Amino acid sequence: MTRESVLVPRHWWALALRGLAAIVLGILAFALPGMTLGVLILLFGAYALVDGVLAIVSAFRSGGEHLWYLLLQGVVGILAGVAAFTWPGLTALVLVFIIASWALLTGILEVISAVRSRKVIHHEWAWIAGGVLSVVFGLVMLMSPGAGALALVWLIGGYAIIYGITLFGLAWEVRDVQDTHPGGAGLHQPAAS
Repeated sequence: MTRESVLVPRHWWALALRGLAAIVLGILAFALPGMTLGVLILLFGAYALVDGVLAIVSAFRSGGEHLWYLLLQGVVGILAGVAAFTWPGLTALVLVFIIASWALLTGILEVISAVRSRKVIHHEWAWIAGGVLSVVFGLVMLMSPGAGALALVWLIGGYAIIYGITLFGLAWEVRDVQDTHPGGAGLHQPAAS
C-alpha cells in the first residue's frame, strides 16, 4: 500500500471544491453573457487562483512523489490568475492565449497524474476526461483566437461547467474509496497467491 492510497481519499473535498469553482465560473459566464472583458478576466483570474491553490493543497496533503504534477498544475493556475489580475487591460486575444496555454498545460498534467494514480483510485476516467477536455479546449481556443468576446464567454462557460462536473465525478470516486476502505486499508492489495 502506498502513502497516496492512505491520504488521497481523505482530501476528496479539494477536488469537489475545484469542481464547484469551475461550475460557478461557467454559470456566471452564461448568466451574464454581456459581461465586459474586464469582468471575464477577473472571473478567470479568480477561478485560476482558487483552482491553483486547491491543487497545491491536494499535492501537499497527498505527499506522493508522483503528485508533483498537481503541484505544478497549482503553480501554473496561480501564475495565470496573478497575470489576469496584474494586467487586467489585456486584449481579448492575449486573454485567449493565456487561457489556452493554461488549459493545455493543466490538461496534460491532469492526464499524466491520472494515469500515474490509477493504482490508487478506480475509474480514473473522470480525471482523464477532464484533462482531455482541457487539452481540447486549449487547442480550440488556439485555433480560433479571433472569436468574439461573447463567443469566448460562452466557450469558457461551457468548458467550465463540463470540467467542473468531471472533477465532481472524480471527487465522488475518491470519496467512495474512502467509504469502501476507511483509512485506505486494503486499497488495490494484490490477491493472495
